[in-house]
Amino acid sequence: NVRSASAAEWFEGGRSGLNPAYTVTMFRFDYSGETVLELDGVRYQVYRTYETRNDLIELHVQREAGA
Repeated sequence: NVRSASAAEWFEGGRSGLNPAYTVTMFRFDYSGETVLELDGVRYQVYRTYETRNDLIELHVQREAGA
């Protein structure tokens, strides 16, 4: 599941020098700590993760520097 970063995430990220783009939700067993994610040929950097209930994890990503 891929959705745009929320307004709150975008605002707080901007205050920290980040540029949030998307939140990707997936099964946590499929995530092995990767720091780069590619969506539709565009590379994104994972800057934060959040484990939810039901064995899911949220990956908060920003556009990779220089991309």
